[in-house]
Amino acid sequence: MALAIDSTKPLSPRARLHEYYELCKPRVVMLIVFTAIVGMFLAVPGLPPPGPALWGTLGIALQAASAAAVNQIIDRNIDARMARTCGRPLVTGRLTMTESIAFATLIGLVGFAVLWLFVNPLTALLTQFTLIGYAGIYTLYLKRATPQNIVIGGAAGAAPPVLGWAAVTGEVHAHALILFAIIFVWTPPHFWALAIDRRDDYAKADIPMLPVTHGIDFTRTQVLLYTILLVAVTVLPYATGMSGLPYLSGALVLGGIFLYYAVRLKWWPAPGLPMKTFGYSIVYLMGIFTLLLVDHYLAVLLRA
Repeated sequence: MALAIDSTKPLSPRARLHEYYELCKPRVVMLIVFTAIVGMFLAVPGLPPPGPALWGTLGIALQAASAAAVNQIIDRNIDARMARTCGRPLVTGRLTMTESIAFATLIGLVGFAVLWLFVNPLTALLTQFTLIGYAGIYTLYLKRATPQNIVIGGAAGAAPPVLGWAAVTGEVHAHALILFAIIFVWTPPHFWALAIDRRDDYAKADIPMLPVTHGIDFTRTQVLLYTILLVAVTVLPYATGMSGLPYLSGALVLGGIFLYYAVRLKWWPAPGLPMKTFGYSIVYLMGIFTLLLVDHYLAVLLRA
């Protein structure tokens, strides 16, 4: 049920800015921008060129925020039926549909223009396709059509490091695709851990998430299997010479902890464990990309 907020009361400029900020799903956008920036730094042996890096970060952030706003516009009726999302600006009425559509369109167009004019057309087009994939294909269709929605739709969420790489090099390198693969395989265990905890909400909203269609125990098995696959995929940077032993050592430790959570979730479930697994999965992804960055510059220093 939506929060009981008086939407007829005028918002102060500061409060209105806050609602627009919330419309952008800032925590999600921050993670997207972080992985895109890491992609930029990994793409070059030294520091990325400041112009493409700064403009690329701004453009990717604006396009990601636009996609998040479009997601909330499309999902407003679903959001109203879920405890996790019932406080969002469109549900509470603190922002109108007209305001939200205008805002999402404006920042999306500005983001595309920034990337096209100040970065390169490849990054602009790839980022636009990512926006369409998330806000259009995933939100409009896949989310409501199949319990594999998050697997198929995960390609959009896995794109940011490729976008960052393309922003500073003008190309899509095989190493950038490894970064894509890590996030792509990470997405199902990350999101299904949350879906287990919020199963009843998704059922109420008639969204065919895996715990709703196939049951919680089956979903726990999938979380475990994908986590095993994820640990294997995170070895690829070392196996291909992209990263060295410092990265590999840290990645295996982080992966071992993730596996510990996944095994407990499968065979020794406990109240609150799905959300703890979900929370750790975010720490895990940030840790993996931080390790990649640190290892990259350790190698640069050793070669100097």
